[in-house]
Amino acid sequence: MAGLAMGYPMPQARGGNPDTSTLYDINGLAKDAPGWLDRTMEFVGEYGIILGLAVLMVLAWWSLRRRPDAPSAVAALFWAPLAAGLALLVNVPIRGFVKRPRPFMDHTGLEVLVKGKTDYSFVSDHATLTMAIGVALFVAHRKYGLIGIGLAFLEGFCRVYMGVHYPTDVIGGLALGTAVALLLAPLAMMALTPLTRALAGTARCAWLVRSARPVAAAPPPLVTAEATEAGRETPRPRDNDLAA
Repeated sequence: MAGLAMGYPMPQARGGNPDTSTLYDINGLAKDAPGWLDRTMEFVGEYGIILGLAVLMVLAWWSLRRRPDAPSAVAALFWAPLAAGLALLVNVPIRGFVKRPRPFMDHTGLEVLVKGKTDYSFVSDHATLTMAIGVALFVAHRKYGLIGIGLAFLEGFCRVYMGVHYPTDVIGGLALGTAVALLLAPLAMMALTPLTRALAGTARCAWLVRSARPVAAAPPPLVTAEATEAGRETPRPRDNDLAA
């Protein structure tokens, strides 16, 4: 009846297209899972992965501040939340243009773990946000970025598992987040790097960009006794050699 009230067609049974069949296959795992696992997936899919990405960004920030190129590295990190916000803004007209209902509006038998989702389904905001952060984080810090991208794929799986998105909603969100984070990264670095360099030169805000204890430079090679003796035995060039 909710579908009729919102002007959507009557719910239909499982279709034969790969998008719908994959939806039922993944969401079907929720029906057979214990209640505690469904509640865990609900929390992870709604809030947990976003919180995990925030922790990754803090860890990356702590590490990047100690690099010799700290201003440019921190500028790349600052781009991550900005990329996520911009990707969500780009998604607003896309969702309004496509106007795809949530899967439970058109299909019966789904296990919906989160109630009250009445906005449009394509593309997934959660997938867009998490992938934008993960890809931008990869630009700044390879190790934490790979973890962030992995969390974004897990986010996409959770959204389908929860019954609130089609698989293609997730794929579209992952693609949108990646495109915004990568294509606009050069312009973002041009704008943010001067800002972080300026912050690094101030007494009050320098800690945001550069650590007070940067990574020590590699020590010079040790001069052994054998190397010293070898240097003494090397004949010095004569003056006529230098003239030649």
